[in-house]
Amino acid sequence: MKSKLMKSKLMKSKLLILAGLVVMNLPLTAQAHRLWLLPAATVLSGEKPWVTVDAAVSNDIFYFNHHSLKVDSLKVTAPDGSDLAIQNVSVGKHRTVFDLELTQGGTYKLAMASAGLQARWETEEGERRFWPGRGETPAPGEFDTAVPKDAKNLKVSHSSRRMETFITAGAPTESVLEVTGKGLEMQPLTHPNDLYNGEEARFRFLMDGEPTEGVKITLIRDGSRYRNSPEALELVTGEDGLIVVEWSQAGMYWLEAEYEDDRARAPATLRKGGYIATLEVLPQ
Repeated sequence: MKSKLMKSKLMKSKLLILAGLVVMNLPLTAQAHRLWLLPAATVLSGEKPWVTVDAAVSNDIFYFNHHSLKVDSLKVTAPDGSDLAIQNVSVGKHRTVFDLELTQGGTYKLAMASAGLQARWETEEGERRFWPGRGETPAPGEFDTAVPKDAKNLKVSHSSRRMETFITAGAPTESVLEVTGKGLEMQPLTHPNDLYNGEEARFRFLMDGEPTEGVKITLIRDGSRYRNSPEALELVTGEDGLIVVEWSQAGMYWLEAEYEDDRARAPATLRKGGYIATLEVLPQ
């Protein structure tokens, strides 16, 4: 009995990757804390339904064990393109909780995005310097005065990060799925609220609006705290920026994508993009 149980725990869920990908089924290595938005549900019915969303930074996916996530910059876009206010915000030690009343039928997008320059260098004494400092928000134009242009081993990068999730009331709609053309983004070719166990989903990744090869993607299903392995699936996009996935298990999935190249605009020499999404895969 014990042997069968151990074998069962070690069995990995499989995502069948079809079409133009480099696939590396590797164990998850130690990483920085992860950010996520977690709706109680992503597909709802009824007239003007409500949904509760958790926002947190944690060690384990969808488990509250580090600290709450600030949602001051969160933007909720309704199906008609208008902004929807979040309600009943509660900030605790390990998570932030808020509610949404979905007053329109269709798909809503919840998004947080940021972008800016980052620099690191060494002083004449060999001490490392960083700008901006951890947790700091620089003022416009501060780069020119804060970063010495002739500093030793100066490296300047332009970094952008985006986190999203999607919620649909009634029938899904497409309007909020349009990309901005800024930073690393996911272009859903399959609607993100129309994902089912055993079916195929297609997503394209773009950097500054262009389909991008070499985007590194991690997919982790919920419940990793209760498995011997996170069962992370690591993928790399092909030249069309596309991934095609056949889901083999229902559940909430955390998706992270990362990319960098040397095509940054001056004064940066390195361009970095990060993207995070929560996707719900429903049973048939």
